[in-house]
Amino acid sequence: MFKRRDFIKTLGLTSAGWMGMSNVVLAGIQSDTTQANTAQFKPIRVRGRVQVSGQGIHRVAVSDGRSVVLTNSSGEFDLFSGSDRDFVFISIPSGFEIKKQANGSAQFFQKIDKIKSEQNIGFDLKKSGSSDENHHFLLLSDTQIQNDYEANQLLTVSAPDVQQTIKSLNDPNLFGIGCGDLVFDHLELFKEYNQSVQMYDVPFFQVIGNHDMDLGVRSDALSSKTFGSHFGPTYYSWNRGEVHYVVLDDVFYIGNKYIGYLGEEQLAWLEQDLSHVEKGKTVVVSLHIPSYTGAVTRYPDRDTIGGTVSNREHLYRLLEGYNAHLMSGHTHFNDNMIQGHVYEHCHGTVCGAWWSGPICFDGTPSGYAVYEARGSELKWQYKGTGLDINEQFRVYEAGYHPDFPDQMSLNCWNYDPAWEISWFENGMKRGAPEKILAKDPWSMELHTGPELPKRREWVEPQLNDHMFFFRPESKDNLMVEVKDRFGNVYTKKV
Repeated sequence: MFKRRDFIKTLGLTSAGWMGMSNVVLAGIQSDTTQANTAQFKPIRVRGRVQVSGQGIHRVAVSDGRSVVLTNSSGEFDLFSGSDRDFVFISIPSGFEIKKQANGSAQFFQKIDKIKSEQNIGFDLKKSGSSDENHHFLLLSDTQIQNDYEANQLLTVSAPDVQQTIKSLNDPNLFGIGCGDLVFDHLELFKEYNQSVQMYDVPFFQVIGNHDMDLGVRSDALSSKTFGSHFGPTYYSWNRGEVHYVVLDDVFYIGNKYIGYLGEEQLAWLEQDLSHVEKGKTVVVSLHIPSYTGAVTRYPDRDTIGGTVSNREHLYRLLEGYNAHLMSGHTHFNDNMIQGHVYEHCHGTVCGAWWSGPICFDGTPSGYAVYEARGSELKWQYKGTGLDINEQFRVYEAGYHPDFPDQMSLNCWNYDPAWEISWFENGMKRGAPEKILAKDPWSMELHTGPELPKRREWVEPQLNDHMFFFRPESKDNLMVEVKDRFGNVYTKKV
């Protein structure tokens, strides 16, 4: 096991990545027959049709994860696959319902019969009851349940909050994305995770995380078998309105560790997938490990191999010409990064600091994100569990932050450079707080020390890029105002 301080050096970059993995790996070693299919490769021809009410649907993308073909004017496709492929899946077109499996997750794939050299696979779709040009989706990252206590927290605290948000949005085109680390190495808890998804009663698309993999297998190619048995392929796409959505698998298993990396086969698939998407469209890509985060510069001496995607520049090139948004988790902090034409949202987590309290270790509330697409325009808010959605920042009295005792401090966790923050005294605007790289003082209180927090003693407060500081002249009628990039104004009297 890592010592506390050694382990903390990986946090924010590897999301508890390798802690205890050696023990899990040894416990998870499987038989040779499970680890690999040693049979010789066999080509498989898959033909089929994508239809609605008996009518074929033209130009629907169909794939086995290696090749992408389009249906003809009759909705028919002809795909040359092989026994090394597990699924055939479609990129659900806009204007059609997202079907659900019994476990609540999206149904857009079918298994390949590896015995038959020729087979027919069909997809029957249903038109949406209303236009999906405007729609919402929820992004839940790192539910990361490891035991019965945490599964109960998910089912009785977090999931009911999500249910209330879904009810308030009242959108028939709403869907969700589970952005990886759905469980914490205990894959039998997919059962409880699926129970939470069933509670939402909206289709969820799932992303594989480093804690969702089969450990002890001999290669990365075999690490997603259990995940696939629940949720299907680990990379795929679909469409809603004017937005094209993609899920990628950027967790590359290398024995007793993992790295953030996108293999050539997956990049080649994405290149084919995007070739059928008109330039200028909004493309939303969800992946568990962020392509990049501010933690790289906040902690320049740390190893980033498990906390960022090493070949991210090639992903960015494939996204050139699109209004691109990357959705990630993994780090248990909130970061908004703008890299040229790519906006990356690294989200705070449902489990916060691993179910050890109400906040992540950067002070972001445990929670999830709510996105709204209106045409090709995307808007978003972060929703803290148990908090009103308009609760977007926290103010601390002077003296509470031990590193800045003579200043008031403010944590605005979903901040990006387009936000405006001001403070007012007696109705007069006095200025803008100064953004300073710092730790959240509540996290310092809850998470500092060899025995804190009690459930996860290895959690430590982390530097973040969304702390602000100011010195008011008077505390009479003191108010802080925060305006986000969309013009929403949030105020708090202090």
